[in-house]
Amino acid sequence: MKSIILAAGEGKRMQPLTLTVPKPLLMIDGKTVLDRIFEAFPEEITEVVIVVRYLGEKIKAYCGGVFHGRAVQYVEGSEKGNAFSFLSASAHVGKDERVLVLYADEIPSPKNIQECLAYEYSWLCKETARPKAAGVVALRHDGTIEHIVEKSENPPSHIAAIGLMVLPGEVFYYEPIQNANGEYYLSSMLNPLFKTKKVHAVMTSGGCSLTVPEDIPKVEAFLASRASDSTKI
Repeated sequence: MKSIILAAGEGKRMQPLTLTVPKPLLMIDGKTVLDRIFEAFPEEITEVVIVVRYLGEKIKAYCGGVFHGRAVQYVEGSEKGNAFSFLSASAHVGKDERVLVLYADEIPSPKNIQECLAYEYSWLCKETARPKAAGVVALRHDGTIEHIVEKSENPPSHIAAIGLMVLPGEVFYYEPIQNANGEYYLSSMLNPLFKTKKVHAVMTSGGCSLTVPEDIPKVEAFLASRASDSTKI
């Protein structure tokens, strides 16, 4: 099975740390974000496509062609938003393939990934106190996602979709839609998919997301607590 890691962004809110180091190579308690993502992969993930742009040569030099025992390929991302960065990987995924997609500023646990892979298609979600600042989902009674809205003044719930999903290759055939803020989000390509495929919301109470430098000690503390309690996600 293949995975796509979206690692093209500049990480402006992480400056000054990201002025010379891309966010996926920031050190978190002695390991880079990418090391931690690869260590969370199950054995069935054998190929990884990393979408790079900002300081992408540093990511290529660090990971090479084989990283943590998995074959790695690279594609060039887009400054137009993560939807177009995602589309740059389309040549590497067949229409009928199932692919694991991650954002490179999220550090999933092995349990997060396994629970998402337990469904044919899924998206990791969590409750948020700031729904207007997130991609927020509306759920059907069976726990599948009906639609998602990005950074809306009228969010449909307090359930945010975060950076881990299992998708069919056919998602590459959908066109991204420009958000009111000018961005093209990957989530805009998924609303048509929700009409034809059951994409399950997999809930987590934890989370390891890097947005600003102050997040690093919080993430390190969370990872330490997760390591000491195998039931935590």
